[in-house]
Parts: sequence; structure tokens; C-alpha cells
Amino acid sequence: MTQAVAEAVPAASGLAKQPVLEARSLSKRYGDQEALSELELRVHPGEIYCLLGPNGAGKTTTINLFLGFIEPTSGTALVAGLDVTTHGIETKTHLAYIPEQVMLYRNLTGLENLEYFTALAGKRLGSDELRSILGQAGLQADAADRRVSGYSKGMRQKVGIAIAIAKEAGALLLDEPTSGLDPKASNEFSTLLDGLRDRGVAVLMATHDLFRAKETGTRVGIMRQGRLSTEMSTAEIGHADLERIYLEHMHDA
Repeated sequence: MTQAVAEAVPAASGLAKQPVLEARSLSKRYGDQEALSELELRVHPGEIYCLLGPNGAGKTTTINLFLGFIEPTSGTALVAGLDVTTHGIETKTHLAYIPEQVMLYRNLTGLENLEYFTALAGKRLGSDELRSILGQAGLQADAADRRVSGYSKGMRQKVGIAIAIAKEAGALLLDEPTSGLDPKASNEFSTLLDGLRDRGVAVLMATHDLFRAKETGTRVGIMRQGRLSTEMSTAEIGHADLERIYLEHMHDA
């Protein structure tokens, strides 16, 4: 774990004072279209924050702003206390990203992909250690030496999780990670996220999956029309409550 994030992990139960991911009045406009408006958001070490909302609500825009893929119109996106706009390269060292379709080199094996991306992050790990990390991420040992072109989406995601572990990323950003997964693979992915949470990683996940948001998330936020309309702790609500609240906010949109 990087020093900046390690210092932010609480010694006892409860959230650290300093979030790993923070949005301060974060806004993004495209001409007259407001993709994100005055977002206030904090994700702490050991927290899985799920962003819910329909397409166009601002979920992916939020993730892209933290990644530095786009620049905010106003406000600030912070990673480990650093402004993404002015510290783009440094903030990326704290982040791992798994999009809906995990981008790996199809002609390389899972092991070769992990070796490449960890080297790109400035880390040189031996083959045995890389294989161990792939195992921690749930990839079967015999799959490590097979080309990624033959992997399922769930297997590609496990390589993505392995990259996050190897990088010692303080935050993991996910965009619709359970889309297209069967129930077994979706459950396995949730278990992997629980493991990262236990390591003190801050997870921000954009999803349509209310069930997984309740099962896996520690907090959920409902977005509509570029605004965070409400957020709540998953420990305080049931599945039916979350669905009802979500539908109420969509009805009011």
C-alpha cells in the first residue's frame, strides 16, 4: 500500500478523516449540457461506494474526472489529497481502473498482462509473486499462461483486480463491473471487492445493479440528471428499501 494511503487507513474501526477520493463542487458541462453539477463526494479507505442511476445520470463522468480522462468545468477532483488536474501523473499511481470491458492485450497471457501493467506502474515483481497475486485475485493457476483472448469477462476482471493488488492502489474505480456477468461470476467479483475493502482500498463503483450495490457496498449514492440526489449507508436499509428509494428518485426526475 502506498504511504499516502497507508497513513489514511484508520487504526481502529470507523472511517479515516482523509478520504482517498474526494469531489468538491465538481461540475462538468458540454456546451449547454450539464453532465455533472456541484458534486460533493468522499470515499474513504476500506469503503465501497456505489453510484446508482440511469444512463446519463453522471456516474461515468464522475469516474472519468477522477481518472483525469476529462477536465472539470469547475470544482476539484482529489485523489489522496492531490488535485487531479494539476497532479495528473501522480494521482494515477494511487488508482486502478476496471471499465465495463476490461482492456487487456489479447495476444498476451494473463501473467504477461499483469507483468506489463505492473512494470508500467514502476513495479518489478518476479514471476512467482505475480502468479501468487493472480491467485489472490481468484484466477485459476492454469489460466495464468493462457492468452487473454480466450478469457471470459469474469477472468479479465480478475486480472484487473490483480493489477490493482500489484500496484498497491489506494483506490479502485469501476464502471458497470457486473454487467454481462452470470450470477456466479458476479458473486465471485463481489467477494474480491470485499477482499480489497479489507486491505483498506477505497472503491468507487458505478452500477445499475441494485442488488450488488446493497450486498457489496458500504454506502450508495443515487444520481439523476448530473446531481447526487441522496446517499445512504447500506447497513441501514434493506433490499426493498433501496429499490423503493431508487424508484422514488427516478419518478421525481
